[in-house]
Amino acid sequence: MASTEDKPATKENTSSWKDSFYNPRTGEVMGRTASSWALILLFYLVFYCFLAGMFALTMWVLLISLDDYVPKYQDRVPHPGLVIRPNSLDMSFNKSDPLKYVQYVKHLESFLQRYNDSQQDNNEDCPRGEYFLQDDTEDMNKKACLFKRGFLSLCSGLSDTNFGYSEGKPCVLLKMNRIIGLKPRGDPYINCTVKKEGPIQMQYFPSEGRIDKMYFPYYGKKAHENYVQPLVAVKLLLTKDDYNKELPVECRVEGTDLRNNDERDKFLGRVTFRIKVVE
Repeated sequence: MASTEDKPATKENTSSWKDSFYNPRTGEVMGRTASSWALILLFYLVFYCFLAGMFALTMWVLLISLDDYVPKYQDRVPHPGLVIRPNSLDMSFNKSDPLKYVQYVKHLESFLQRYNDSQQDNNEDCPRGEYFLQDDTEDMNKKACLFKRGFLSLCSGLSDTNFGYSEGKPCVLLKMNRIIGLKPRGDPYINCTVKKEGPIQMQYFPSEGRIDKMYFPYYGKKAHENYVQPLVAVKLLLTKDDYNKELPVECRVEGTDLRNNDERDKFLGRVTFRIKVVE
């Protein structure tokens, strides 16, 4: 039981603890007077306003130095990658079961919507074999060369809405990534090979897998609003001997100065995918 001598000490400690928050004798709140608190708040107000102003100034300087149409730094992507559609590097399906390949057909049909005649009729019929240069034009909105899905012939989805999947001769579409200002030298084309003992026949659309120079250079998403990448369709003419086997296929961009053998980047100028057709 606490003695009577401890009670004044306890009362004094409680009073001291309360005074640390507010001292009625001096008017201090947490050890500071109202004028002291006002000076501190004013200091931090000015300090943070200064920081906000510096941040706004640096952002403004950065934004006025940027071009709305061309990225300031592009040196990290001098060569394009190669991608395929359908967007899968491991395809397997039963040609006798539409439910097994419908996902690939739907993906191709959706992807080719921008290549419909209704969309491409607004673009230019450019001269073949020449770069479509528009650097000297004052208009920042650049024209685009047309690429109709009909150019893909048997892989266009127009004459065969199943893109060959129902007959076990599937179509795969290839395209290069967009790079602003890219002008590939030579005569670029796509070449695909299957890593197996016997060769597999293939059909390329457009003919020989050519990528015409008229689709270069690309001027950026904002300037080249109607631009679509040129496509190359590869139709794999598989036979019964090729069914029920996983076939690795490698496609490369050839005939140009674009890199396709970088061991650090397996998708630079090339792409490898696997396909298996079950009968």
